[in-house]
Amino acid sequence: MTRLTDAVRPHGGRPADALRREARIVLRAGRAAWHGPGRERDLVVQSLKAAGAALIAWYVASDWLGDPMALMAPWVALVLVQATVYSSLRQAGQQCTAICAGTLLASGAQALTGDTLGALALSVPVLMLLSNWHRFGDQGIYGATTAVFTLASGTVSASAVGHRVGQAVLGAVIGVTVNALVFPPIHLRDVRENLAALPQEAGDVLHRIAGDLSEGDWDGQTAAHWSSCAARLERRLDALRSARGWSQESLRLTAGPLRAARRLPPQSVPPAEEDERWSRVTGHIAALTRTLTVAADDGRTPAPPDGPALRSYARLLDLIGDACHAESRRLLDPREDTRPDGGIEDAMWDLHERLQKELREYASQGAAPVTVLGTLLLQAENLWTETVPGTGDQ
Repeated sequence: MTRLTDAVRPHGGRPADALRREARIVLRAGRAAWHGPGRERDLVVQSLKAAGAALIAWYVASDWLGDPMALMAPWVALVLVQATVYSSLRQAGQQCTAICAGTLLASGAQALTGDTLGALALSVPVLMLLSNWHRFGDQGIYGATTAVFTLASGTVSASAVGHRVGQAVLGAVIGVTVNALVFPPIHLRDVRENLAALPQEAGDVLHRIAGDLSEGDWDGQTAAHWSSCAARLERRLDALRSARGWSQESLRLTAGPLRAARRLPPQSVPPAEEDERWSRVTGHIAALTRTLTVAADDGRTPAPPDGPALRSYARLLDLIGDACHAESRRLLDPREDTRPDGGIEDAMWDLHERLQKELREYASQGAAPVTVLGTLLLQAENLWTETVPGTGDQ
């Protein structure tokens, strides 16, 4: 997904160009949310749930209960519609504790000093220090902000303190309830999408390398671009690990009720072994690009292989890239048979044997010529074994 900083960073154009790019990104996201399930639609649902929780909390606190300090309930409900039900519940406890601490400390400071400025000076530094306590998570800042609101309102009586704490609890109950009962967020799809994107992007990188190698016109700048592509694979891998963690957390407290209501997605997430498998592929591609970067450096001793060997190697990488794309389709649709047919496997073995022969010929010319080709061939074998399981041991 394109990050916001990438969208607005100037590329030698005018601010109007950046705005047009941003508008296109927003339109693509809107179309994706409209056309079918996906990350964009999930974000829309969560946003509307948060707004709905705030409206319900305001109605209950202000119109139904007639509380004069109804602001706290919708505020708390709004921020507690989180990415998972478990995180909503955990943060509800942290936030309510922080709000209670802020309210009590601010009220006590006001009673002690009798002055708003003095109460702020006495309570806010303490609360800011407490906000860094790991038990509060990222909710600790609400202690200090609650203290500011408490003192700014000018009402610090015991009744006002009770109202604020009660409203915070009410908002937390409404926020957690809405998140748990109204389309509870399940992040299984994020795992599958991120995992399928990893072999897709790995195949793209291998095809790019193969195309540049087969043309024979590549240098240090080209190799640097390959390294940048490999780094993007690492970031995709980090996104996959994050999605895996969210998916596991999203099923805590919700898996049983959702199964009973038959609300779980029909397909479970791929096993975690797939994450490790494509983590190894990412590492092999990174090692491959490092080897090619060294070979492209005129100041280094190892030199790249000549034309015929390089073209054979490029063709082998191209076939491995095709296998990566096939695996991506399988991860999106497990019913798809992605194993290469006999002709493709024969072509891969033929290229492998041809490169082994080239390697033996290079060995007769000394250590330096054989270094790069041998390393590249080993990395291609590692990639082949991971992307087409069961072929590397033949």
